[in-house]
Amino acid sequence: MKKRLHNPNIAKIHRNYTVEEVAILYGVFKGTVRAWIKSGLPTLNDKRPMLILGSDLVAFHQARRTKNKQKCKPGEIYCVRCRTPKNPAGDMADYRIITEKIGNLEAICPDCDKIMNRRVNISKLEQIRGKMTITLPQALQHIIESNHPSVNSDLK
Repeated sequence: MKKRLHNPNIAKIHRNYTVEEVAILYGVFKGTVRAWIKSGLPTLNDKRPMLILGSDLVAFHQARRTKNKQKCKPGEIYCVRCRTPKNPAGDMADYRIITEKIGNLEAICPDCDKIMNRRVNISKLEQIRGKMTITLPQALQHIIESNHPSVNSDLK
């Protein structure tokens, strides 16, 4: 079964929770919360009902989220399927514009042949490039700038 990461910001840091309340809050079974306690989620005491501080719950989920994070080096893009940063196939990537400052680098994974994406600020594109050849989108040519205007015109 796939491990699911939960949003740490759901829990209120100034509140105490029981095992049942945490289960309802995160939409999991009570047994899952008890497994979290066995794996390191601190409780106030071992007596029932077990109380969990909201701040401990937030810290526990933040630690679980950052534990497996991997930074991409220059020239690398993270492959979600392989779960590791890799150099793209042929060291080639395409830049797709999202806003005027941000875009996506899209490339093909050399191992699984699937699309890899990396969100990039256009001002930091040179720092991220590494050995990659990045294809930037070409601006579309306006019809006025064309040497051959459209033939579908009634104007003379």
